[in-house]
Amino acid sequence: MSEAQERAFTELAPQYFIDVPRGDAETSVHPDARMDPAATYGREARLIVEIGSGQGHAIISAASSRPDDDFLAVEVFRAGIARTMLDADKAGARNLRLVEANAPEVLATYLPEGSAEEVWIFFSDPWHKSRHNKRRLIREGFGATAARALKDGGLLRLATDWEDYARQMRQVLDAEPQFERAFEGDWAERFDGRVMTSFERKGIDKGRDIRDLVYRRKPRA
Repeated sequence: MSEAQERAFTELAPQYFIDVPRGDAETSVHPDARMDPAATYGREARLIVEIGSGQGHAIISAASSRPDDDFLAVEVFRAGIARTMLDADKAGARNLRLVEANAPEVLATYLPEGSAEEVWIFFSDPWHKSRHNKRRLIREGFGATAARALKDGGLLRLATDWEDYARQMRQVLDAEPQFERAFEGDWAERFDGRVMTSFERKGIDKGRDIRDLVYRRKPRA
């Protein structure tokens, strides 16, 4: 990390960074750890979670334009977390928190069940080589993990510039009984709450179509 990014952890971490109890691995979450959103943000508000927030461009834009909502960025790369804290501070986004952790563990155990209004997954690693497809985040079993964290009626929003990954996402979530499509036709309209990022622009520049999906969490029995 750069000197400025190192300084972000020293000066800005108390405002933005959630130091979660760890399990066995460096970015794991201890299975007994639980987030208390009201205590974390100092209020009761809608919670939006972004998985794989990168350098934070999308979530900072959303947090700074929606001060009545709370936002949680989940990322495993410290340089990206540091950059997000620096830019969030400049933008005055005080309704944003960050956690350095594996996304499935955050969704499966750390977040209280039904606490998230929306979960965003934009341009997650497509692992486009066929031998690496098994490393993709959205694969069989992921739907149930995401459904646990979402409130009834909550939305799971996804976007990717890799067609085969988009089709895999759709296949996985169409088969998940706890979700239903919140779009018509083959693909959802572009989410207007998603700011254009370098990942999306890079895909467009290379001639790849951006595909959005959005699924609604069905009511719990």
